[in-house]
Amino acid sequence: MSRIIIAMLFMTGRVTMLGLSRWGGQRGSYRTIQRFFYAVIPWAPVFWQFFCHHLYRSDEVYLLAGDECVITKAGKKTYGLDHFFSGMLQKTVPGLSFFVLSLVSVAQRHSYPLSIEQVVRSEEEKAACKAKKEAKIRKSPLWAAFI
Repeated sequence: MSRIIIAMLFMTGRVTMLGLSRWGGQRGSYRTIQRFFYAVIPWAPVFWQFFCHHLYRSDEVYLLAGDECVITKAGKKTYGLDHFFSGMLQKTVPGLSFFVLSLVSVAQRHSYPLSIEQVVRSEEEKAACKAKKEAKIRKSPLWAAFI
């Protein structure tokens, strides 16, 4: 992991597995990069251990906070791409949504993420949302004018 992180920081242009293997040095072969990305890493315990060993201060107050973040994204083939409400833009936008659970240091006003999960809606949720939207349109006074 250390070789991959260093390679990512020093790379210019697009970050690809081939580029990572070239910048990874002697022990950063293409196959090593593939193995790393194929491995399942339990990130929540990794983040927790990192926080406990390097960031935690016993004299500070921490709050547990959760937030859903929406990132706008164009395209059609990205996994999890859907329409989500963006609080910053105050409208529904095509993009990706992530739910982040963080510890927030009150004194430092800094957030330390512990868990990050992508929000992927099922087909049933999409159909229910679409039906709700259509019902709302049918109740509008403008719709009655067309009937």
